[in-house]
Order: sequence, then C-alpha cells, then structure tokens
Amino acid sequence: MDFNFINSIFETLRLTPPSKLTLLEGQVFASRHYPPTPPDVDTLILNVDSSELAQQVVTVLRVAYADSHELSAVTKDGVVETSLGEFRVEAFTYPVSFFVPSFGEGTSFEAFAEIVGHLRAPDGCPWDKEQTHQTLRKHLLEESYETLAALDADDADGMREEFGDLLLQIVLNSQIAYETNEFNMTEVVKHIYDKIVRRHPHVFGDVKLDGVDDVLSNWEKLKEKERGKKKEDKGILDGVPAALPALNQAQEYQERAARVGFDWPEIEDVLDKVREEIEEIKTAENPEQVKEELGDLFFVLVNLSRWRDVDAESALRETNLKFKRRFAHVEKGAKAQGRNLSDMTLDEMDAFWDEAKKLGM
Repeated sequence: MDFNFINSIFETLRLTPPSKLTLLEGQVFASRHYPPTPPDVDTLILNVDSSELAQQVVTVLRVAYADSHELSAVTKDGVVETSLGEFRVEAFTYPVSFFVPSFGEGTSFEAFAEIVGHLRAPDGCPWDKEQTHQTLRKHLLEESYETLAALDADDADGMREEFGDLLLQIVLNSQIAYETNEFNMTEVVKHIYDKIVRRHPHVFGDVKLDGVDDVLSNWEKLKEKERGKKKEDKGILDGVPAALPALNQAQEYQERAARVGFDWPEIEDVLDKVREEIEEIKTAENPEQVKEELGDLFFVLVNLSRWRDVDAESALRETNLKFKRRFAHVEKGAKAQGRNLSDMTLDEMDAFWDEAKKLGM
C-alpha cells in the first residue's frame, strides 16, 4: 500500500485523513454486486483506470447509497465534485480515485447490531432486557404479517419500514442467543451464506442447469443429500413449517412433491380433478364428508394455482381485499340513503356492488 499516494489524495482534497477509512482497489470494488464497505465509514476507491470501470464502481455504489450522495473524483488534474445521480464518465481524465464520504450514522448493519446490543446492555431498555425468544415470538409473527400487508399493497414506503421492523426481530433474537451461549449474529449470517453458495452450484460452481425447473429439481436433490448427511429421519415435506397458513402450506407441499416428479402430467388432469371434487361435495351425505371434500377441493385448487404460476395465498388475500373495498362501497351507499344494510334487499345491495365493480374497486 502506497501511503504517500493516499496522503497525496487527501492533500489534493484538502482533507485530513479520517480516523476510519476503507481502502479498496477499483477492480475489486467493481467486481462486487453490493458495496463491500460499510456506508457509515469514509471510503477511498483507488486506481480506477477506465470509464468502463468507473461506471461499474458507481453502479455498485448506487445499490447502497442515494443518488444525491456526493463523491469526489481525484485525478492528476485536480478534483471533480459530483454526485452518484449526476455522475458522468466523460467528466474525468483517467486514472482516477474516488473519495466517498460516509453516508451517515446508523447506515451500516454493524451500527444497527450495536444499538440492538445496547438495548440489551445493563444501561439499556428495561423492556428489551426482559425479552426472550418466546416473548418475541408474537412480535415476529405480527411484523411478518405487517410486511405481507405492505407487499400486498405494493407500498414501497411501507415495505421499507416493515422490512426494518422484521430485521429488528432477527437481530434482537440473535443478540439474545449470543447472551445465552446458543449462537451469534455472525453464525446466522455465515450459515445462510454457506447454504446459498452450496445450493447454487450453477452460479458459484461448475454445474450446468437449464431453466427454473432444473434449478428447483436440483435444489431438492441437494436438500435430500443434506438430510442424509445429518442422518435425519425426515422426508421432503417435513421442512415445511406447521405454522404456515393453510394455502401456503398446501402450495409448498405440492411444489416440493412436484420437484421430484410427483405431479400430474398435464393441467387438464388438474382441471378434471377440480370437477371431480365438486361432484363429490354435491354427493356428500353428512357434515364430516362435506368438510373432507371441501378440503380436497381447496387442495386441488391450490394445485391449479401452482400450475398457472399463481401464489394461492396472495390470490386469496387480494380477493379478500377486493371484497372488502366493494362491500365498503355498499355500506357507504346505504349510509348515504340513511338506511341500514339489514333493512335493504339483496337486489338493492347488489346494485351498489355492481357500481363498485364499474368504478374498478
């Protein structure tokens, strides 16, 4: 490392070298898909020797930094101040080094893990210090459903907030696990990192796969090998959480079974099964048979959803929301007439329902 060169860069910038600084060669930085530097620390990217490399560096930076974030380009001719959004490769002579100032306090994962650890420390929050894995279980469930609601609404601001709330649950549980000598956050990250690499040999290895179906089939084979190495007496479906909503669970069961070849050969076979289950509901002789046949119909409808590349849970949730919107319009219409719904005929309510449909609700 040429410290004289680094000092000369800061002299050109007329800045005192910061106490914390990440140094990386341009080629190393540009080879990543996510910045390999914590955004709450100043970063110096050295020896960017072409416009193509410079553009790739900025592309990687924009994954984690705002377009408005400023950076300084240091060349033999001096300093060019710009921002990620206004960056133009033709504005510089090459080679160039980029000084990227900190994105601000609290913008790195490490900073977030630090404040969660502080919450559990002796001088932390009384509520956080009392929590256990079990007491946090309901909060994890609530945050998961709130995240799904934001996804269903395609609400970007809501997703940003809810993903953060969900991340808090993961980091807080990991902090508790560290304190009770179970595991720590590094082990959580390392475990999923290794699993992703292991289960994507077509990306990180030399395995050749053709399309999504091949990827999913190979995924199940890899998981089967992993179960064998662990000597676990578990089947393909045992890894599906029992607490999943029923539609999610049914679709996951069927997708896993299909990956190993247990599936109808044609979608028409699935449609025939739907018709068959409807007929069996018609001929059911008692409530228990009705319940069983309805369950079978739900299950095969989930299979039909899978065949048509539709997520059954999301489809039903969207229909629920649509029903809620339209029924609210019916209620609003009744209220505008000074009437109660219970006093209206079905035809009168249907008129408001049809109106809601015409309005695109």
